[in-house]
Amino acid sequence: MKLTIHHSFLPHTDPDASIAFYRDLLGFEIRNDVGYQGMRWITVAPTGQPDTSIVLHPPTAQPDLTDDERTTILELMAKGSYFGANLATDDVDDTFAKLEAGGAEVVQEPTDQPYGVRDCAFRDPSGNMIRIQERA
Repeated sequence: MKLTIHHSFLPHTDPDASIAFYRDLLGFEIRNDVGYQGMRWITVAPTGQPDTSIVLHPPTAQPDLTDDERTTILELMAKGSYFGANLATDDVDDTFAKLEAGGAEVVQEPTDQPYGVRDCAFRDPSGNMIRIQERA
């Protein structure tokens, strides 16, 4: 059996800010943008990777959530501790400089980690932690 990652999901609270971050700053392409009842699901992906994408979704769109659960999700997102993604680049220092110059919220400057990778971290407009590591 061969399995691959097709879609991964990250919540978003502002579709336009998310598009600006993922498309305009990270350079991802928009593969789909679907609206339903005032909400939007936006599929983004790195160019040249047709089988992998991230679906940016409304975090509280599930009909079975209680009001308390919705509040908790939004509070966790605001703190940046709800969801995240790890990306890879050939030059983490160059990528960091471009994202910082583009106004991305810096969480961690490029650092050599004790577990063997060099990485940095940003938050997307919804608070999701985006870690970027250098390919070995």
